[in-house]
Amino acid sequence: MVILQKKVPGLTEDSLARFVLRARRAAGLRGTVNVLVTSGAAVRSLNREFRGQNKTTDVLSFPWSNPAGSGSRSSRVTPVGEIAISAEMATSNSSRLRHSAAEEVKILALHGILHLAGFDHERDNGRMARKEAQLRKALGLPDSLIERSQSNHKGIQSRRRTHPPARKRSAA
Repeated sequence: MVILQKKVPGLTEDSLARFVLRARRAAGLRGTVNVLVTSGAAVRSLNREFRGQNKTTDVLSFPWSNPAGSGSRSSRVTPVGEIAISAEMATSNSSRLRHSAAEEVKILALHGILHLAGFDHERDNGRMARKEAQLRKALGLPDSLIERSQSNHKGIQSRRRTHPPARKRSAA
């Protein structure tokens, strides 16, 4: 499911949902991914609540844990996680980097999907960066988030990202 709580020029819920499906499959991630594009304030609040960091960030990933004995649901319909994206930061980044805000949201979604697939750029000696660059090219996206973070472009702030612990699903 994709929710555009905050609109981004050139992006619809349907187009982002199609991209997330393609990116999820390309990353080898089984199960569904929910994406929320929202305000920077909302993402900051999530960052404070789940990571204890009272600062803005562009993307957060929330992996879902799969408790033992959760049933025999197919992995195709089992949610594997959620991603929250700041529309304001995506728009700001896209302006500086000279591509569309819609492309930036997709770059951020791909980055979140890779985290949900188990990648961790802070601890994997470049494995996530290589995978993100490969998938970015395959999906027709501009420079990856990690490549940009590692570059020394003026005006682009490097940010370390950690992601909150897995949340347990509540019984429905």
